[in-house]
Amino acid sequence: MGFIALIFALLIEQGRPLRRSNRVYRAAAALARSLRQMTDAGRDYQGFVGWFFVVAIVLGLVLIAQWLAAAIHPLAVFVLHVAVLYYTVGFRQFSHAFTEIRIALAAGDLATAHATLERWTGSVRDDGAEEQSGQAIELGVGEICRRAIAHALVASQRHVFGPLFWYVLLPGVAGPVLYRLCEMLARHWAADSVDGEEPDGAGPEEEPSATARAELPASAMASLSYGGFARRMYGWVDWIPVRLSAAGFAVVGNFEDAIYCWRGAVAAGTGGDQRAMLIAVGGGALGMRIADPELEARWAQSGGAFEWHGSDPDTSSLSSAVGLVWRSVVLWIGLFAMLTIAAWLGR
Repeated sequence: MGFIALIFALLIEQGRPLRRSNRVYRAAAALARSLRQMTDAGRDYQGFVGWFFVVAIVLGLVLIAQWLAAAIHPLAVFVLHVAVLYYTVGFRQFSHAFTEIRIALAAGDLATAHATLERWTGSVRDDGAEEQSGQAIELGVGEICRRAIAHALVASQRHVFGPLFWYVLLPGVAGPVLYRLCEMLARHWAADSVDGEEPDGAGPEEEPSATARAELPASAMASLSYGGFARRMYGWVDWIPVRLSAAGFAVVGNFEDAIYCWRGAVAAGTGGDQRAMLIAVGGGALGMRIADPELEARWAQSGGAFEWHGSDPDTSSLSSAVGLVWRSVVLWIGLFAMLTIAAWLGR
């Protein structure tokens, strides 16, 4: 039933894309915000208390719904699985921005492509059309493509491969709910700590840099420590899925270059940075340089002297990135189908 429910959920999402500001997400965010206001007093352990209560409440409601559905009819269980997968797994939750960037670049509209990219990643606030237009022209097509591809690979991991792994691993619908909840809490509380925004850009598992910490007031630093446990938990929950996603990119892409970049990134000391590792492997699978220049400089200066000589991205590279993600999706869905058939035959 799980495999069929996944296919139904993906088909529904293609026809009716889920908005990021949907009611379910707003309700979960409101719950997280309320519990934080009640438990955040600047102590590290209070972050654990808040995280535990949010996860316990949401998972408890999901498990109760699953129990009631099982008591009603198997069809009710199937509908519940489709609904949960619709809200936790899907391409259209992030692909619309990537598509807008492709269309804008194809039309030669760098200003629109740059503005869409920054809204998507949340790395720069909206400072006015004229300034964004100047930044876009200065940024260049290659840099816009590089950032868009890197962010798309990371977003595909968080919105598709990560929750899919936990759906296969844990029985019922608890797995994808747990993954998406961990990701949401890590990103939501980290954003609240810094500027109150919730970009889908930098990894929620990443700690702010020392420079960023030095610029924060004492109240924000206390708030930042509150989200530390949520970031660590998301890092643990995502540890296996992100490596399976990287392996999928290597299998369906340029395997030798992907493995070289993977080993080089680990040797350079960025193996613990899951976002950097995934981008490194994705770049090797595509044969492109899509990592941040600062990150490449760290790789080159490391003891392993890792240096990647891939090609620079251009507009045609966007289609290659889409193909890589879709091939990886077919790979993992095919493996899920094989596991389902094996389970059926083993009964």
